[in-house]
Amino acid sequence: MPRLNGPEIAELMKTAFPQAKADRFQIELVEDGIVRFRYVAGHDDLRPGDTVSGPTLMALSDVGMYFLVLSAVGPLVLAVTTSLNINFLRKPSLGALHVEGKLLKLGKRLAVGEVSVFTAGVSGPVSHATVTYSIPRA
Repeated sequence: MPRLNGPEIAELMKTAFPQAKADRFQIELVEDGIVRFRYVAGHDDLRPGDTVSGPTLMALSDVGMYFLVLSAVGPLVLAVTTSLNINFLRKPSLGALHVEGKLLKLGKRLAVGEVSVFTAGVSGPVSHATVTYSIPRA
């Protein structure tokens, strides 16, 4: 059973990260080792060519892993990214992006997961990332 559920993660993000675009995130599912959420990409997320920028996809992958870590260990807001490897697979367009994360390994000090980003009208993920987080002592 997750330590934090979707509404608890959303509330924590509003208080710990007020600069985040919390109104654009909608957490849809939090289960043991799985997180799904939707993010509405706006014009400020685009790069030339009307495609969602790489930094936006990287940020979504990082946020997805952060949600996974929080759901697994609780409100340890000082958990940090130690590694993020991303592959950009297809061209994402403006609108809703669906993010799915899966926790692969949870240790005492490190968590490893994978995060894929999908968009409507595109077959398969538009990006896939493997992410490692450092978990602080409670």
